[in-house]
Amino acid sequence: MTPPFTLTPVTLRGRHVVLEPMRAADVDPLFRAGTAADLWANTVSFIRSREDMARYVAGALKAAEERTALPFVLRRPDSGEVAGSTRFGNASPEHRRVEIGWTWVVPDLQRTPVNTEAKYLMLRHAFESLGVVRVEFKTDFLNAKSRAALQRIGAVEEGVLRRHMRTEQGRVRDTVYYSITDAEWPAVKPRLEALLARPWPPVH
Repeated sequence: MTPPFTLTPVTLRGRHVVLEPMRAADVDPLFRAGTAADLWANTVSFIRSREDMARYVAGALKAAEERTALPFVLRRPDSGEVAGSTRFGNASPEHRRVEIGWTWVVPDLQRTPVNTEAKYLMLRHAFESLGVVRVEFKTDFLNAKSRAALQRIGAVEEGVLRRHMRTEQGRVRDTVYYSITDAEWPAVKPRLEALLARPWPPVH
């Protein structure tokens, strides 16, 4: 029987983005990068102040200490500037599954390879290093952009959990679940690599 995996801090490096383990010292740069209101329009969290971001980071780091999450700061490879955040979460080592989510990317780096490559690096780590059998994603039913992005990378829509979560803005949302399994990864991997290999507009 394959032993359970352990989420341990790791840096994942790509051509367009670097994923570094989140630290308490990242509160201020994350807050400076994450001030655009539309970043939080379709998320459970709602960041309005530095205190909100401090609470957000503290929650992520607490989950990391409990080995149920591994939060990352997205950085630009050239400058180290914060590009956003994402994480592994809701890890179930016994059942060899993990979720990828809590993702946001600064507005000027949206519609660039940053998010696609971040997903690729995390999926590759999950399937090829951690040995998971299932990676889960969930998003707000109303978040058409996120749903389209998940379908584009090859995630399979599994269904809608109605009135599933209450957001920090007070709305009760319906949540859509997606997944990619270990059996599907050999087909999803080259699909993502092809997306990353295509011409992209320059990132300024």
